[in-house]
Amino acid sequence: MESLCENCWYNEYDEEAEESFCSLVLDEDEYIKLMQDKNKTCRYFRPFGNEYDIVHRQI
Repeated sequence: MESLCENCWYNEYDEEAEESFCSLVLDEDEYIKLMQDKNKTCRYFRPFGNEYDIVHRQI
């Protein structure tokens, strides 16, 4: 899942902690299902679009 997370729309980088995290808001049950998934597939994965989408996201 690590490579999916690196290219995901919800992946955020915290400069103070110097680490990435998922900014998607999940309830406790959804989060547990995601972490226990043996296939490590994230059904919330949304790849970054083109460079205009990334700039729009930074605004």
